[in-house]
Amino acid sequence: MNYGFHDRRAGQVGKLLLEINIESRGGSGYDLRRVHGGLLAQEWDTASTDVRNCKIVTGRKPTEEEYEALDFAWRVCRHVKSNAIVFTSRDQVLGVGAGQMSRVDSAKLAVMRAQTNNLDLKGSAVASDAFYPFRDGVDEAAKAGATAVIQPGGSIRDEEVIAAANEHGMAMIFTGIRHFRH
Repeated sequence: MNYGFHDRRAGQVGKLLLEINIESRGGSGYDLRRVHGGLLAQEWDTASTDVRNCKIVTGRKPTEEEYEALDFAWRVCRHVKSNAIVFTSRDQVLGVGAGQMSRVDSAKLAVMRAQTNNLDLKGSAVASDAFYPFRDGVDEAAKAGATAVIQPGGSIRDEEVIAAANEHGMAMIFTGIRHFRH
């Protein structure tokens, strides 16, 4: 990829500014976004995750139905933009919140979307594209009816977040991989 520039004041095209090799090899590549004064290059999120091999961090492990819902939620979460919170059953997206300044706000947005569409979140699974930095996101998911959580883990407050899930009787698994996407 070549980028040039045009100097309107001088009426001429300038020299090459940037050259990037973005050829796709083995399904990998880059998602390029324009940002003020530059370019954001993110690797495509192509990792697959077997949720049954993820680390169970709570006292309760997921049921078979919860594993199916967690798998579905995690796959959907990959395609949602930053601070993504996704509530699902094992075969239906129930609520999605994203693009907010906090995970709690994304969760509240997802709950609102589910309520707007008369979808019940009782027994749902919830996925977070990045770790929960505080327990309040898990508290919000539990309040909405979620019984299982999938997230990358890795916060300095993981123990606090796990304790919240245990207090609510939720199953929680850590993937070790984040889907955070801008």
